[in-house]
Amino acid sequence: MKPYREMSKEELASLKEQLEKVYKEYQGKNLKLNMARGKPSPEQLDLSLPMMDILNSKSDYTSVDGDVRNYGVLTGIKEARELMGQMMDAPADNIIMYGSSSLTLMYDTVSRSYSHGVMGNTPWCKLDKVKFLCPVPGYDRHFAITESFGIELINIPLHDDGPDMDMVEQYVNNDETVKGIWCVPLYSNPSGQSYSDEVVKRFAHLKPAAKDFRIFWDNAYCVHHLDPDHPDHVLDILSECEKAGNPDMVYKFGSTAKVTFPGAGISAIAASKANLEDMKKQMNVQMISHDKINQLRHVRFFKDLDGIKAHMRKQAAILRPRFEAVDEILTRELGGLEIGTWTKPHGGYFVSFDSLDGCAKAIVAKCKDAGVVMTGAGATYPYGKDPHDSNIRIAPSFPSLDELKMAAEIFCVCVKLVSIDKLLAA
Repeated sequence: MKPYREMSKEELASLKEQLEKVYKEYQGKNLKLNMARGKPSPEQLDLSLPMMDILNSKSDYTSVDGDVRNYGVLTGIKEARELMGQMMDAPADNIIMYGSSSLTLMYDTVSRSYSHGVMGNTPWCKLDKVKFLCPVPGYDRHFAITESFGIELINIPLHDDGPDMDMVEQYVNNDETVKGIWCVPLYSNPSGQSYSDEVVKRFAHLKPAAKDFRIFWDNAYCVHHLDPDHPDHVLDILSECEKAGNPDMVYKFGSTAKVTFPGAGISAIAASKANLEDMKKQMNVQMISHDKINQLRHVRFFKDLDGIKAHMRKQAAILRPRFEAVDEILTRELGGLEIGTWTKPHGGYFVSFDSLDGCAKAIVAKCKDAGVVMTGAGATYPYGKDPHDSNIRIAPSFPSLDELKMAAEIFCVCVKLVSIDKLLAA
């Protein structure tokens, strides 16, 4: 079929009539399909069930740091720091273990900066203006954290190789109110890009106007390769910053949220020793230790990085057919029509779709009316405001493969109908 823009009004009206019949058939099925969030499927969660048998009432609960059943070891047991260090490409000495969620860790890191300041600098709450850079499209929960503190969020375009570094350098090097930037460097959420070596090195060589500027480097998908034999690779930002003379400029976050059990995994931060000492001063007041039993459970289940890689290979075998199905259906139904483009990521949890300008909200609403729940249009931008109203995040992981295929087909029908309305109105 030729591109919609090349069709006459009569052709578009006739096509719309045919598509509306198909759409009403879907509506009549009373479907409840969900492609809204990047939740692991039940099959993925089943892979980690053997971990629940690792510890029982007869188990040895001793780590090298002592009895994990009791208080103590604020920074996490050594074995867990070593395991997460291998996964996050950081030395164990530069790791602090946290609780079950890296999102909580990121929130706490922003909160401490806001209330107590960073390494002796003025707390952000006492400043007239605080700004954060946000590569877009990006992760809605990142943006929500900083927005909740009243921090001004600034859009930074995300290119194929990472954020627009000319803009990043302009803001960071010249504006002392810019205190941080959100980054998902490997398989970015939602568009799936991985940062190039040049981009990572330019990050490391920033010359911030603010002494307390920090890169919030969320390495959420560091082991989430769809093809484990051909993974994307991103330079280690910690060592690059150290080489560039900026060892304290980055916080690196990671977790097993989508490796084992979301909400019941383990999380960690990797940073310079000066940053970690600053964190520990406040953590000592906040807690005595995180869940060391869960840390030990994860260590004994995986043993080392090879154990994690073997586990993630099983995850990839479940996820890959879902991503392939979405791409196949989008290509078959929308290819050549010039009414949408989408990413084909090598890992992570999402496909990013861009419709014609001004169509995303209408497409998502139309999907909902047909029983398919998508991430809200605009969610991938700060304040929920996509300036082009075009970006939609597709999450293929949770539905069964059959449900996913049907949801993707309905999505394509909705894209076609809304695009035709847009073109007819023009």
